[in-house]
Amino acid sequence: MKIEYRTDGVQGAPLLVLANSLGTTFDMWQPQMTALTRHYNVLRYNQRGHGRTPLPAGELSMDVLAQDVIALLDHLNVDKADFCGISMGGLTGLWLARYHPTRFRKMVVANTAARIGEAGNWHQRAQQVRKAGLSEVAAGSSTRWFTSNYIREHHPQVSRMVMQLSHASPQGYAACCDVLANTDLHAELAHIGLPLLAIAGDADAITTVADAETLRQSVPQAQLAVLHASHLSNITCPQAFNDAVLDFLQQ
Repeated sequence: MKIEYRTDGVQGAPLLVLANSLGTTFDMWQPQMTALTRHYNVLRYNQRGHGRTPLPAGELSMDVLAQDVIALLDHLNVDKADFCGISMGGLTGLWLARYHPTRFRKMVVANTAARIGEAGNWHQRAQQVRKAGLSEVAAGSSTRWFTSNYIREHHPQVSRMVMQLSHASPQGYAACCDVLANTDLHAELAHIGLPLLAIAGDADAITTVADAETLRQSVPQAQLAVLHASHLSNITCPQAFNDAVLDFLQQ
């Protein structure tokens, strides 16, 4: 198994898969672990080009990112799981809900959209990172991820995440930027039949409340929860995030 992963929680309990965002690792889910591991066997993994998960030999695509999750389920002999992904991880979840619905019970997608950003911007960022590394992208990441109040009140934690991004793989980050540029699921949303919760942050300028509202309106069994947060809502307001996820999964 080439995908870096770990499991925590109740062995034999239902499996809950957590998928990280662009430029982070599965450590980003630490604020959820105490709450979620009371009820689930929690699988965290690093997407391609993140942590110790290598890029594939061929071209990276959203289908490859999704197939990695299916490979993990097969590796762990799990027929069905619940899923929670944020940002790029949420887009991975939408793809899985559309093309692999029989492997999942319920789907939580946070701070994401059927298309995240503009293709040209992602390709430009990929080119920049391949040429100059991640220092400049990392320097601006805190204001994309968090509100100014959160940055001021949690400066050490924010600084750690920024430093982690600055030392990440430029090639891995750039490859995922290209995946985001090439992925648009607007035409597929109406075909998603799984129960789905979209979580949005009211201060998120990357994937807006309007993006999440599109998911709610387009996916037949979708619900919407809006939290007081920017892009990484699971870190900004972990209690509200955990409550929303558990309330939905345990309905």
